[in-house]
Amino acid sequence: METRVTCGIVDAMDIRKIAVATLAVLAVGGGYAAADQHTTTRAEKVLTIDAAVKAAQATLDAAEKENQRVTVAVVDRSGDLVVLLAGDGAGPQTEESAKRKAFTAVSFNAATSKLTGRVTGAGATLRDIPGTLFLGGGVPVAVDGAPVASIGVGGAPCGDLDEKYARAGLATLK
Repeated sequence: METRVTCGIVDAMDIRKIAVATLAVLAVGGGYAAADQHTTTRAEKVLTIDAAVKAAQATLDAAEKENQRVTVAVVDRSGDLVVLLAGDGAGPQTEESAKRKAFTAVSFNAATSKLTGRVTGAGATLRDIPGTLFLGGGVPVAVDGAPVASIGVGGAPCGDLDEKYARAGLATLK
């Protein structure tokens, strides 16, 4: 389309074409904007920081009652750390262990002790996914069957104990 400008005056036919094109763009763009509001957003359930701290403290308390030196990690649905509590005397390796167990549990919406069977065999398995740890001690926090967070524990002599303490923290959220 050629626009004729003579001393700053645009031809009337060109103005009509510009107006029609502008309205078409606004109508189409406005339709997409309205559709986006309804189809690309969602309400999501999350674990509050207060609940995460309460669960982490209950987890640590359960371990300390049995003289275990552990670290507790609570992660959100994305696997990002929300709370980390290192008990008195917990070893330096327990932090990473707790975080990775929590990450694994929320990623697969299953207790890490239940996932150990999925990482056996030759070739690539779930164990090859970075950040995961398939030892007992991670439990998901689920709402209506969907994971919203998880609790991971590292430092007890076996994963069964780590998971026992994580479940004590989980019980405070029911």
